[in-house]
Amino acid sequence: MFEILHTRRLTPVTKLFEVDAPLVAKAGRPGQFVILRVHGHGERIPVTITDLDPEAGTVTVVIQEVGATSKMANELEDGDRFHDLAGPLGEAAPLRETGHVVCVGGGFGAAAILTILKGLRPKATRTSALVGARTAELVILEDRLRAAADELHICTDDGSAGYKGLVTGKLEELITAGEPVDEVIAIGPMRMMRAVAATTVPHGIATLVSLDPIMIDGTGMCGACRVTVAGKTKFACVDGPLFDAALIDFDELVRRNKTYGDEEEAALQRYEQAHCRAEAVAPAAAGA
Repeated sequence: MFEILHTRRLTPVTKLFEVDAPLVAKAGRPGQFVILRVHGHGERIPVTITDLDPEAGTVTVVIQEVGATSKMANELEDGDRFHDLAGPLGEAAPLRETGHVVCVGGGFGAAAILTILKGLRPKATRTSALVGARTAELVILEDRLRAAADELHICTDDGSAGYKGLVTGKLEELITAGEPVDEVIAIGPMRMMRAVAATTVPHGIATLVSLDPIMIDGTGMCGACRVTVAGKTKFACVDGPLFDAALIDFDELVRRNKTYGDEEEAALQRYEQAHCRAEAVAPAAAGA
């Protein structure tokens, strides 16, 4: 059991957890992930590490509610415990020693780029963070990202904060502004990562994207996260999660990402129905 030392609600559907996990904190590297279980009979979910503090023995993760298990996780508070927190898993992000690296985080991906930016900080590398959300209220971890990057750009669909438009529009501006961009690392929804690749690859910019959205088991045993990279079959969890965007078969990847859509929707409906029944019973029991 892993104690949750601190929680912070970032948006209505996104929550930060600081967890007591000294072995993971000591071994973890930027770009890696952990597998969480809320209870002993629960689903295993992969979550990218947001931050690591080896001295305090803590691991920070951010969970966005997209299904039954992530909703269940986000009901936990300070002092509660995750049943499992296994990791670190996956390959660490390669960190450039020189040049200008732009890290792009879409939605929940803003949390996932933090460890990479912090890993690049001690090196002779210039970093820019590019964060996208629908509105200003959905931008997460702005304070931590601003401290970790040399430059932070906020992008919102409605223009309520920073650049009005998608992250790819601002990224194109950075690329064509005159200062060279040597590498881009993008983490977020599949559509966003594909769009980032379409923006950078024509300029010949090395681009890495994280394929954690298609992971299930996280250890290479289930085979559900197979993806074609440079014509070869790779596993997102054990060979990645970061891959060269120019070599990924995104058409196949998008299809695979929808494989368990019906099952995920059914599980969410069962959870919400059970949750509603429990809320209805509680007042009646209190009045008995």
